[in-house]
Amino acid sequence: MNHGAKLLHLRGAAGMNAIYRKVSRRLLPLLMLCYAVAFLDRVNIGYAKLQMGAALDFSEQIYAWGAGAFFIGYGLFALPCNLLLEKIGARTTLLRIMLCWGVTAMASAFVLHPVEFYALRFLLGVFEAGFFPGVILYLTRWYPAARRARVIALFASAALLAGAAAGPLCSLTLDYMSQFDSLQNWQWLLLLHGAPALLLGVAAYFTLAERPDDAAWLSPFEQQMIAQELERDEDAFHAPADEQAPPPSTAAVILSLLRDPALRLLAAANLLSMGATYTLTFWSPMLMQRWSVGSHIAPELLAAIPGIAGAIGMVLICHDSDRRHERRGHFVACMVLAAGGLGMAIAADNGLAWSLAGLALASLGIASAPPLLVAILTTLLNRRRAAAGIALVCTSGLLGGAIGPACSERVLAWGGSSAMLAALIVVYVAAGAILLLALRRAPQHGGPDAGHGHSDKIARS
Repeated sequence: MNHGAKLLHLRGAAGMNAIYRKVSRRLLPLLMLCYAVAFLDRVNIGYAKLQMGAALDFSEQIYAWGAGAFFIGYGLFALPCNLLLEKIGARTTLLRIMLCWGVTAMASAFVLHPVEFYALRFLLGVFEAGFFPGVILYLTRWYPAARRARVIALFASAALLAGAAAGPLCSLTLDYMSQFDSLQNWQWLLLLHGAPALLLGVAAYFTLAERPDDAAWLSPFEQQMIAQELERDEDAFHAPADEQAPPPSTAAVILSLLRDPALRLLAAANLLSMGATYTLTFWSPMLMQRWSVGSHIAPELLAAIPGIAGAIGMVLICHDSDRRHERRGHFVACMVLAAGGLGMAIAADNGLAWSLAGLALASLGIASAPPLLVAILTTLLNRRRAAAGIALVCTSGLLGGAIGPACSERVLAWGGSSAMLAALIVVYVAAGAILLLALRRAPQHGGPDAGHGHSDKIARS
C-alpha cells in the first residue's frame, strides 16, 4: 500500500468522501448539462407554439395530441432502452440517445402538417426514454446506496434549474432571432436548443468512464475501495443461494418484477406523485398569471421562484437523508410539505405573496420526493433486476404525467384552481401512504449496518 493509500485508509470515512467528491466532479456536471438540454428540448415547444400555431394553423388540440405522443413514445421504450444499455454500455447508449433526440428536436423546426408534428414528438419520447432511467442505472454502478439520494438529487436538479431558466431563455432566443429572416424565430428556437444534444452526446461518449474499473483518473486503490462498497451493497440483496443460481432470462426478470408487490406499490406511488407534479407544472403558468394580476413582476420570473426553491431544497433534503441513512420518513415528510404548501396556497385565496410562498414550500417536497423514491428503489433491486426495475418504475411516473393533466382539466372546470390544488393534496398524501405500504411489503434484507448503505435500515428506518 503506497503512502497515499495508507493516508486514505487512516482517514476512513473522510477518505471515502474525498473519492466520491472526485467521482462527482468527473461525472455529474456533464450529466446534469445533458439533462438540462433534454428538459429544454421537451418543453420549449410550449414557448414556440404561439408563433408556430399562427404560422402552421395548429390548434390547441394538436399540441395536446403532440404532448400525448411524447409520453406514449417514452412509456413504450424506457424498458427496452434500459435493457439495451446493459448490453452495449452507458457511453454508447448516451451517444445514440442524444444524437437521435438532437436531430429529432431540430427536425421539429421544419414540420408543416400535424401528422409530422405527432411523429416527431413521438420519436422525441422514444429517444429520450432511455436517458433518465439509463443515467440512474449508470449511477448505481458508481455510488453505494447510502450516497445515492444526494447524487440523484444533484442530477435531477438540472431539470428544475432548466425549468426555471426556460421562460427567460426561450423569450430571449425568440426576441433575438427575429432579426434573421432566413427562418422564423420559432424555428430558430427549436434548432438552437436541439443542437447542443449532438455535441453533448459526443462529449459523453469520449469523457465518461463505463465503470470505476475503467476510470483512468482513479487510482487502483480508489477503484478497489469503490468496488468494495458496491459489493457490500450487493451482498445485502442476495441470499447465498442466489449467487449459485444461473442468470434468469430477461422475460423471467420482468415477470418477477411485475409480480413483486413492493415494486408494484412503488410504481403506484411514483405514478401518483409524478402525475400530481406534472399537473402542477402544466397549470403553473395559469396560476402565475392569476396570482400576478396587478403585479409589476413578469409571471415568467415569478414561476422561477418555486423551481429554484425546489432545486435547493431537493439537494439539502436528500443530503440529509443520506447523512441519516433514512429514506421513509424523509419521503413522507416531502409529501406533507407538498400538501401543506398547496394548502397554504389555497388559504391565500389568490394573494400573490402567500400563494407564491405556499407553492415554493410545496416545491421543497415535490422536488425532493422523486430522488428519494428512486434511491429506495435502487436498494430493492439486485444487479440482475436493476435495469428493468428502474425503467418500469420510471415509466409509471411518465404514465402519471400523461394522465394527471387530463384529469385535472375536469376538476379545474368543475371547481376552479382551489379544487384542483385540493385534489393534488389528496394525491400527494395517498402517494406517501402507498410508499409506506410498499416498504412494509418489501422483503427483509440481512446485511451489515446502514452506515454501509444497505437497504433495510436506509429504506425502512
